[in-house]
Amino acid sequence: MIDSHVHLDDAKFDYDRENLIENLKEHGLDRVYNIGADLKSSIASVELADKYEIIKAVIGIHPHAASEYNQEVEDKLIELAKNENVRAIGEIGLDYYYDNSPRDIQVQVFKKQIELANKLKLPIVVHSREAAKETFDIISSYKEKYKDLKFLIHCFSQSVEMMREYVKMGCYIALGGVVTFKNSKVPKEVAKEVPLENLLLETDCPYLAPEPMRGKRNEPMFIKYSAQKIAEIRGISLEELLKATDENTRRFYND
Repeated sequence: MIDSHVHLDDAKFDYDRENLIENLKEHGLDRVYNIGADLKSSIASVELADKYEIIKAVIGIHPHAASEYNQEVEDKLIELAKNENVRAIGEIGLDYYYDNSPRDIQVQVFKKQIELANKLKLPIVVHSREAAKETFDIISSYKEKYKDLKFLIHCFSQSVEMMREYVKMGCYIALGGVVTFKNSKVPKEVAKEVPLENLLLETDCPYLAPEPMRGKRNEPMFIKYSAQKIAEIRGISLEELLKATDENTRRFYND
């Protein structure tokens, strides 16, 4: 199994991080991608990838931290991206639910990091919350401009119709623990309808633990619960699902 989106640098892992990472293979994990959310976590992602072969790094500034973005931060991201373990720019995008940074700043920083990813020839991991139309409009404009640029919509929470529009552009869709929640009607519909070749699995740990672990700290090994649920929804074997999603993840991250 491959977990396309983790935050193992998070403080919730401070007491057992090393032990957890060293036991990932025993729990069936072949690779995890540690995702940056600000400069500090981006640096931590690269440090983890340098230390552990099973981890690859993603670096970027989350919309929550968009107000911190400046030329110095961008220069540091460019420097970090020289590391062979860096596989993408992310997670970047728009979050109009919390509005931790002004919306106009979020848009500017999202666009700047898309330009940066194109310059660095790296794919993009996108965060979008309560900003579906704005996110889609920005991505579609850049897909027209940079046809080879790869986008992944992480923790996809939008409609089936929106998913289909993203897929038309060649975007990837990542699903995680939310598909196991009792009242998650739309994510289940997306899980059933998304083309298998566009689907990735993620935990977003330590957040959004799946049933039956809901309410606990999420961990990469819990991805099996989401995988089992998605395979059940699609009416395919777990093995078929994991083979496809593992291949998709490595293809997206050029790994």
